[in-house]
Amino acid sequence: MNSTRRGTVVAAFGRHYEIELADSTTATGYPLGKKSIYTCGDEIELSDDGQILNLHPRRTLLYRADGFREKLIAANVTQIILVVATDPSFSDALLTRALVAAEHEGMQALIVLNKCDLQDGLAAARALLAPYVALGYRVVEICAKQDVSELKLLLQNQVSVLVGQSGMGKSTLTNALIPGATAATREVSVALDSGKHTTTHARLYRLPIGAGNTALDNAALIDCPGLQEFGLSHLNPAQIGHGFLEFRALLGQCKFRDCQHRSEPGCAIKTAIESGQVHPRRLEHFHQLVAALGKAENG
Repeated sequence: MNSTRRGTVVAAFGRHYEIELADSTTATGYPLGKKSIYTCGDEIELSDDGQILNLHPRRTLLYRADGFREKLIAANVTQIILVVATDPSFSDALLTRALVAAEHEGMQALIVLNKCDLQDGLAAARALLAPYVALGYRVVEICAKQDVSELKLLLQNQVSVLVGQSGMGKSTLTNALIPGATAATREVSVALDSGKHTTTHARLYRLPIGAGNTALDNAALIDCPGLQEFGLSHLNPAQIGHGFLEFRALLGQCKFRDCQHRSEPGCAIKTAIESGQVHPRRLEHFHQLVAALGKAENG
């Protein structure tokens, strides 16, 4: 009878996976059957001949979904690091979507504003992030090519995943945090005002072993491909509303139970906007997300 070994998925390439075993060696794993359900960070049981026999219960699962398919991003993550930059411009709507997904899974969230040496776009980026700062989300301003020491401290005792649009500098950041990671980097496509995809597969890295910092030695970082959209069709309107921190105390306080937070009288959220407690851009994002759910259901 074959013995089994427990391991962690550290990279996924279609239907085969790189598995990190308990002794820090790696092996290649293959799923049983045609369905492939694993992602970076998954803890599995691997047979001697490389078949993945069992998936241990996930503590968290970050994924996106539209009306047609689901895309797994990372499992067993404790912290999502949302990377934005002064150039190219970033979407605050996508940022909100990723934060809602993280809130739903109970993950800690951190926003990194990269390329802060590029002064021309710094004020605009800060202004776009101001509503998130007001909500209590931590924003760290860095230049990944110069100094990442502040961010490194925030990785301690965390399994973090880097999420962001292409061109935000995630691969450069990974290289700075993990010497030898050799994550590919490429120049930003100025003409398209978006980055060229450089990371093609998600990969889990252990933070530097032997650095004399046990908290860092127990930490991991997952770098994943840049994304341009973040569907949340796996959530319902109530779950989406709960993902907006400033909505939580207001939900259920409207005059009408089925309030859509548009033009209904006695809407607690609209009242909060008028008093300055809620940023109007956030309600716009909520309406966009709920509208997207309807489109996904109608196919």
